[in-house]
Amino acid sequence: MNRKSKTILWIVLAVIAVLLVGLLLTNVIGGAKEISYIEFEGKLASGEITELYLDAYNWTGYVKDANGKVIATYTTVGPSVYSYNDFYGLMANIGFDKATALTVNFADPNAGSIWSSIIPFFGIVLVALMFWLIMRSASGGGNAAMNIGKSKAQMQSNLKVRFSDVAGAEEEKEELREVVEFLKSPKKFSALGARIPSGVLLVGPPGTGKTLFAKAVAGEAGVPFFSVSGSDFVEMYVGVGAKRVRDLFDMAKKNQPCIIFVDEIDAVGRRRGAGLGGGHDEREQTLNQILVQMDGFESNDGIIVMAATNRADILDPALLRPGRFDRQINVNLPDVKGREQILKVHARNKPMAPDVNFKTVARITAGFSGAELANLLNEAAILAARAGKSLIGNLELYDGINKVLMGPQKKSRVVTESDKRCTAYHEAGHAVLACLCKHCDPVHEVSIIPRGRAAGYTMTRPETDDNDVSYNKLVDNICMSLGGRVAEELVIQDVTTGASADLQHVSDIARRMVTQWGMSDKLGLVAYDSDQPVFMGMEYGNQNRGGYSQETAAAIDAEIRRLISEAHERATKLLKENRSILDNMSRVLVEKETIYTEEVAMLMKGMSYKEVIEAMDGKEESHKANPFANMTTPSKEHIVADEESTEATEETETVEVVEIEEPKDQE
Repeated sequence: MNRKSKTILWIVLAVIAVLLVGLLLTNVIGGAKEISYIEFEGKLASGEITELYLDAYNWTGYVKDANGKVIATYTTVGPSVYSYNDFYGLMANIGFDKATALTVNFADPNAGSIWSSIIPFFGIVLVALMFWLIMRSASGGGNAAMNIGKSKAQMQSNLKVRFSDVAGAEEEKEELREVVEFLKSPKKFSALGARIPSGVLLVGPPGTGKTLFAKAVAGEAGVPFFSVSGSDFVEMYVGVGAKRVRDLFDMAKKNQPCIIFVDEIDAVGRRRGAGLGGGHDEREQTLNQILVQMDGFESNDGIIVMAATNRADILDPALLRPGRFDRQINVNLPDVKGREQILKVHARNKPMAPDVNFKTVARITAGFSGAELANLLNEAAILAARAGKSLIGNLELYDGINKVLMGPQKKSRVVTESDKRCTAYHEAGHAVLACLCKHCDPVHEVSIIPRGRAAGYTMTRPETDDNDVSYNKLVDNICMSLGGRVAEELVIQDVTTGASADLQHVSDIARRMVTQWGMSDKLGLVAYDSDQPVFMGMEYGNQNRGGYSQETAAAIDAEIRRLISEAHERATKLLKENRSILDNMSRVLVEKETIYTEEVAMLMKGMSYKEVIEAMDGKEESHKANPFANMTTPSKEHIVADEESTEATEETETVEVVEIEEPKDQE
């Protein structure tokens, strides 16, 4: 409900209140003392009542003084009389003398009170007004019948966003600069027979800046920008979506050249015929209208449609053909250089300490999107403000990274000594195997401090931003992921629920190696599964696509068990051979709770836990001053986090969550 409707509603409520108060005051001020009929007759016979008002059964008597001022009023319920003869005939029974000075007035039986006339009329007006307000609120303001088909797009002019505000995607900006040139100088291209692109589809993971790219194009070109969400087209009323599409393009034609930006277009642009309710539902009719408007009989040469989605695989093929979305631009996660540029852009309005090196921060944030990098700097600013600092330093950036990755630290959580020892051995098992396995990334940090849902974590760092993962690296990561479970078996002589997520992770990686990536000699180079997200509308009619026999399923399960069993045997062998390192590292973790690259390297060289603790005691202040000193490139995709299990009983148990980089699809 908008401000105008609220004002009208308050006025109506105020009028109702005034009328109710007036009715109440009328009854109170004009109220008379109610007495019995016998008493009333006595006052009439004695001449105390000098004026009488008869209204059907209601008798009202007034007592006046010598000056004619009413000093008392009495009321009673008596016989119904409508004439003087009837009244005096009734009064003769009590010895009433007609000579008594009494003025008698009769009410008109055909006339009602003013309230009996106002209240019904006002009730009708109130009901009609409330109905109008409800309809106005439901339609978003204005006449519902007239505005239900209006487009919800918002037009913005003179946008201040420029390509300089978008960092970390130089190739994408080059593609979009051509669109800007089309909008600025269309004759330059039409003279050579070139056709302006009808549409540009931005495809990429969430948080990579697709919407920001669209605003930058409109800002650079200096043209109007119409923004709308895909879900804004579809309503419960049939035909509303198509009507809103037509209205949107009519608005755009009046402001050519311009840009129409549809965010999350997959909400309305999904593949037709994939639904279970037939092919003529409201969403498909809306999509048909979009297809016609983008490339139909009418030309829209001055209108460029830009759209964003992270599910291009479910879009209708007719929407992706040339002539509609002529260009598809993949907006990927930024690399190390792009992350550095993005950090600098978002740090423009933040006071940074002079020793902050964004190149180092970029190296340790592999896998972060632009939105996550912005959130990282925001968390660092909040931490600095909480500590009462005027500048954002390295410590705040480091804590911000860990907070974005794992959540806040929970040092106040009560952890039993037995559980603390179990968690220390669990994390030490991961860290030792990460150092011993050739293809695992170097260990950056090992901690048993609860953070978020995690009871502890082991963070490793990749040397580069490689997207492809080799077979040897996958096998080594499976072995490293089983390090926590193996350490429990060797030291505690028991197993806990802390490794449940470890087992889920290694099972998932092993299954992908066998069914998706062709890394099984027994099953060969056959893809039995797909890593694409499931779209139920497409899978419903193709239930047997990519299926395999029960014998093949049994072979797949056997290969998965073989990979995990071999990794488990290897992890057991390595930890048995390096038991002293495992014991020393767990003791340091119990004492110091967190160790870093340098301490891990000292332990792997055979130094005792006492020597490592002594070395750490002299370096705590230096680490607080610059926590990035001992790290190069820890990765978001290479964290082993021991999360609390929902199956834990009295003590705090740990659950492993291991994430690794997935191979990039090759075409």
